[in-house]
Amino acid sequence: MKFDELQLDDAILAGVAAAGFEECTPVQAEAIPLVLNGRDVMVQSQTGTGKTAAFLLPTFHLLLHNERFRGTTAIVIAPTRELAVQIKDEANLLAEGLPITTEVFHGGVGYEGQQRALSQGVNILVGTPGRILDLSQSGHMDLRTNGVVIIDEADRLLDMGFYPDLRKMLRRMRPREERLNMLFSATLGTKARNIAWEHMNNPAEIEVEPEHITVDKVHQELLHVASRDKMSVLLGILERDQPRNAIIFTNTKRAAEEISRRLAMNGFPTEYISGDLPQRKRLSIIKKLKAGEAEFLVATDVAARGLHIDNLEMVVNYDLPEDIEAYVHRIGRTARAGESGKAVTMACERYVFSLDAIERYINQKIPVGELTPELYREDASAGKRIHLESGNRDGQRGRDRDGGRRSSGGDRRRDRPRSEGRHHEGRRHEGRRHEGPRRDARQEDHRDDRPRTRKPAPPARARRNAEPLGAAPGSGDSLEQRLAYYRKKYGEDFQPTDEMLANFGGEKPRKTSSRSSGRRRGGSSGAPGGSSGSTAAAAGAGAAPAKAADGQRHRGAPKQAPPATTESSRDEARGVLDKLKGLFGVRKKQ
Repeated sequence: MKFDELQLDDAILAGVAAAGFEECTPVQAEAIPLVLNGRDVMVQSQTGTGKTAAFLLPTFHLLLHNERFRGTTAIVIAPTRELAVQIKDEANLLAEGLPITTEVFHGGVGYEGQQRALSQGVNILVGTPGRILDLSQSGHMDLRTNGVVIIDEADRLLDMGFYPDLRKMLRRMRPREERLNMLFSATLGTKARNIAWEHMNNPAEIEVEPEHITVDKVHQELLHVASRDKMSVLLGILERDQPRNAIIFTNTKRAAEEISRRLAMNGFPTEYISGDLPQRKRLSIIKKLKAGEAEFLVATDVAARGLHIDNLEMVVNYDLPEDIEAYVHRIGRTARAGESGKAVTMACERYVFSLDAIERYINQKIPVGELTPELYREDASAGKRIHLESGNRDGQRGRDRDGGRRSSGGDRRRDRPRSEGRHHEGRRHEGRRHEGPRRDARQEDHRDDRPRTRKPAPPARARRNAEPLGAAPGSGDSLEQRLAYYRKKYGEDFQPTDEMLANFGGEKPRKTSSRSSGRRRGGSSGAPGGSSGSTAAAAGAGAAPAKAADGQRHRGAPKQAPPATTESSRDEARGVLDKLKGLFGVRKKQ
């Protein structure tokens, strides 16, 4: 289908023609007519099939000519800064000559310029979740003005942990019945369908081609290479195929920087990008590669998705990705828009274990190439130590990872300023407060590797009773249950006073000599209610403090009890009795 067969404005068609597009891709031919008729769409399509134009072109038309959306704005939610910038660039290209302005909102840059653009008015907002939420909460961006909502690379957003942020943004917008919604994703998993069910209006589901099917026009080659020979073989691949441009993918930031420097030492001027580079520098390098000013780029998986470079001839997987989906995204950078391309993968002993899973995922065997002697070229950088700006230590697998699910969790905090502590720019390329490598408590353990001797813990205090006491007695317990509890707690020589027994409802015990029996008569410092020996004596009708058989007073008993006949003694005794009555469930008389 040609674009002029669609019900698009003539000015929009002129911009499409100026961009060099004539034929619609399958996703464009299916999605655009439905959106023009006001239908929500949920699209599953492979990367590089023209999804950006599929939602931009009908959005232009709706904002310009549909009364329902007149005066409203459109918002595009993207997972990474690079993809957001790319969408803005394509929107500016397609909207040339149209009265439509597009601005990008992402972290890593200051707020002033973005706030100024919002105050002047923007028709299409393209941004990442963290910055959108920040601007919304500060009152600079009103999400209720959005009549058209587009969620791009939904699976990537969800993998990066943006599911709560997506729902929060959508809840802040106008009701779903008052807006038009589009969701584009390589795969439509459970969470993506939950978003569609909760925040979309019975969307039409379009499936062009599942993400796990590799681009047919990519010529794939697999080389089994030892780690020590990979740089030599990489030089041989570049000499053999003579690509005009290429992206070399690595699994770690450290490897990306080192390979870039070693290639330069061998006569291949190369740029590299990773999540640690400042945003401006990353965008500058990508712009140079798109403009043909740079031939080779070494990158982590930060460039594996959403990066569109026209006529990219070759992709080299210097490291076989550990994330099986990353393989599809990497080689999808070439052979885009109907062009052909080549992908060469080197499988070493360190990363070869993911090969079987990748081949099952793409449902085919990657053709194995022959390692001829000509592929082994002399490496001018062999044996030379490379100074790395990133400073990452060798051998820290997983700590400096910039790709797959683990990296997206690390990089998403990068563009968050100090005031953004509550927003998650994704456990996975957005929202970090600084541009340094990710660190957490577990990664800081290497700061001091000296052997440490642990001081012995001080001996614990011996408990008064070794066996557990159990639950404290309640008002419904019998006298024997209560006495058993307190004898266990204060010792077998615990003996309640007459007043206490009266409150318990029990009978008065037979008087025995404390000297001969050796039992306490409530004189313990640990008696219920915290009574001392003097107060217990007062409660016991003025009885003298009991003594042990050896003639010594019990611990905690005063040397001499105050006279029971004094007014202060009576008041103190009444207070103790009140406490005891409350403790054992006897209500105080009014």
